[in-house]
Amino acid sequence: MKESQTQFAQPSLDYLQLNPEKIYYQTTPEELIKMAVIQQEGILTDNGALSIDTGIFTGRSPKDRYIVIDNITRDRVNWGEVNQPYSTSKFDLLYTKVCRYLDKKTVYVRDSFLCAENASQLDLRVITETATQNLFAHHMFLRPYVVSPAKQQDWTLVSAPGFKADPIVDETRQGNFTIINFSRRLVLIGGTFYNGEIKKAMFSVLNFLLPFKGVLPMHCSANVGNDGETSVFFGLSGTGKTTLSADPDRRLVGDDEHGWGNNGLFNFEGGCYAKTYGLSSEKEPQIFSAIRDLAMLENVPFEKGTQHPDYQNKIKTENGRAAYPLNYIPEAVTPAVAKPPKNVFFLSADAFGVLPPISKLTQEQAMYYFLSGYTCKLAGTESGINEPVPTFSACFGNAFLPLSQVIYADLLGKKLKQGNVNIWLINTGWMGGSCGEGKRIPLAFTRSMIKAAMNGDLNKCSYRKHAVLHLQMPERCPDVPTEMLSPVNQWSDKEAYLYAAYKLSDLFRDNFRQYVDLASSEVKAAQPGVSEVNL
Repeated sequence: MKESQTQFAQPSLDYLQLNPEKIYYQTTPEELIKMAVIQQEGILTDNGALSIDTGIFTGRSPKDRYIVIDNITRDRVNWGEVNQPYSTSKFDLLYTKVCRYLDKKTVYVRDSFLCAENASQLDLRVITETATQNLFAHHMFLRPYVVSPAKQQDWTLVSAPGFKADPIVDETRQGNFTIINFSRRLVLIGGTFYNGEIKKAMFSVLNFLLPFKGVLPMHCSANVGNDGETSVFFGLSGTGKTTLSADPDRRLVGDDEHGWGNNGLFNFEGGCYAKTYGLSSEKEPQIFSAIRDLAMLENVPFEKGTQHPDYQNKIKTENGRAAYPLNYIPEAVTPAVAKPPKNVFFLSADAFGVLPPISKLTQEQAMYYFLSGYTCKLAGTESGINEPVPTFSACFGNAFLPLSQVIYADLLGKKLKQGNVNIWLINTGWMGGSCGEGKRIPLAFTRSMIKAAMNGDLNKCSYRKHAVLHLQMPERCPDVPTEMLSPVNQWSDKEAYLYAAYKLSDLFRDNFRQYVDLASSEVKAAQPGVSEVNL
């Protein structure tokens, strides 16, 4: 989408109680990068991207995310560890403190919007303390053709990474915070330079608003084939959403956040936020090529003595990131809307090495595995995660769900029943043993299995039922060794595999107890357990 290069009038921020010393409005990415370099916020790489260091936070801090409890949220939000309540009075006091802090600063203001579908569009004003955060907002959110500095947007996000809360006075856990206020339509972020907090805060906002419009918000990537058929990839960070959707033979709709409405799919965003550790031109050519002029890198070291990014170096974090506009991916769909999906893939990075590399799910199993959201959190995706940790994250994005998980699952069930949708469970994790003993499933084989699922090859083969998990495993797949398709074949100790499968089955069942009273008998019957089928 081409942006106007007109010089804009400066907006007044009086309505937000803000009166900064200087305002830069709708600044071009070229100018933002120049400012960032001068202000020592970042360094130019030899390929023209801006490289920044986000300090102590190299991932999100979900324990420091709050929602203001008021008349809008009190009876709707699923309160608990994920959605922590924050009082209106405390928010007002903290917001005033942040404003007084920013009054002494130069701020960067950017008007943008979310949701490529017009009926769901949400206008957003992003106000940041740094040029680099404003550059991130330019890349990540949708860029309007026309802007009006005098217009008050639907929502406002204020980010002051240099401001730290006083946990005793402000009733936060520590100095950093992300607080969503639905009554004031305002997101307040402080104490962290990690840009992912900006992105996921607005995702949480949409996850609250859209289900009431009959739209399923999804933590997923999506692409379309030459025939116009759409595929969706659900998964937590690090499971392969971005990598698997960036396919040279298909057109990208988006890499992380989408809605599924009555007319089909649409991207929430205007950019990509790809993980970079292990990136290479051979494995992920589209992402590798997108890191160029005006793109931004986070926490990626340089090769010694150069300004060339070293994607194999994880000394800072395994959660190095690249932010770039969606149109940096060749042939990306514009506007980013698509038909309802024909294939839905659930991506799980299984650290136990138990899940088959690909399984076909019934609709009941789809509901079960969607509510379960099993994967392993990978190192660096959240603060304090230094090694893979098995986790169950409902709807493959529980950390971003303000409402009850069942609401999203019910919406998915309705969408699946409306069309002839194939649902697949993909293991992008380990085989032949657990993490540290087995090996990661090769990306080339995962791509081949997904390709076979999308072009119908896996509808022509026979299937075998997994003895413990009750999953249907194809017995053949083009360009994939047959022995790979049944995970037990990759283990030298078959009894050890069986033990690991029972252990994972128990974890699934223990987790699902929270939904037993809400799920149908058919969905409950889809739970893994012991059967008479041989391995």
